[in-house]
Amino acid sequence: MKSLTCFSAALLLLTLLQTGCDRAGRQKRMANELMALDREFSRLSVEKGANESFLTYIDDDCVILRPNRSPVLGREKITEMYSTPDTSFTLNWEPLYADISASGDLGYTYGIYTIEMDSPEGTLVTKEGTYVTIWKKDKNGNWKFVLDTGNQGLGMKNGETE
Repeated sequence: MKSLTCFSAALLLLTLLQTGCDRAGRQKRMANELMALDREFSRLSVEKGANESFLTYIDDDCVILRPNRSPVLGREKITEMYSTPDTSFTLNWEPLYADISASGDLGYTYGIYTIEMDSPEGTLVTKEGTYVTIWKKDKNGNWKFVLDTGNQGLGMKNGETE
């Protein structure tokens, strides 16, 4: 009887360890998928413009936080925000990290963004900053972002200062 109890305890321990390893592996795979999605989001921004890219990946209840303005809430208001042409700049970013909740339906990415635009003098100006995007799965199981924000501050390239 004692050996059966030890065997049962060992089997339970192995099962718990396996479950924990499976969950950690699943979360890592999902985090990698979210990083790939964030790169795809950026690629669309470069190819078709930031407006189209953001409106493609947005959740209906999204919040956009930008410097010097109130939070922009919901698809309708964000669509208005992105209604002006975005041909005067190129927005590109690279995620550096992603993590996913244990439930697998909420995650975040953060990284470095770059904006390239022409200055009034006609020279190309490049600004860099950091960003964080919070994602959740919609009712169809697709990742959509629910909050996006960024901070300027990595400086300007081409010898200029902010």
